Amino acid sequence: MNEEHIQEILEKLKNGDLSEYNVTKEEFLHVRNVLVKREDFKHFRGIAKRSGAVVYRYIETARS
Repeated sequence: MNEEHIQEILEKLKNGDLSEYNVTKEEFLHVRNVLVKREDFKHFRGIAKRSGAVVYRYIETARS
């Protein structure tokens, strides 16, 4: 996964084209590094799953 591809996925989450996106344990650090640089970072919620996977969703209200 490159940064451009990750940005595309995050934009699709933001725009509602995707309701959620599953990230594997191996992809997690790459996605997180791109995500934390975004201005709307706090609108993304990551839900940890078994085996290190994370499901990301976009929420309208920024988390605290």
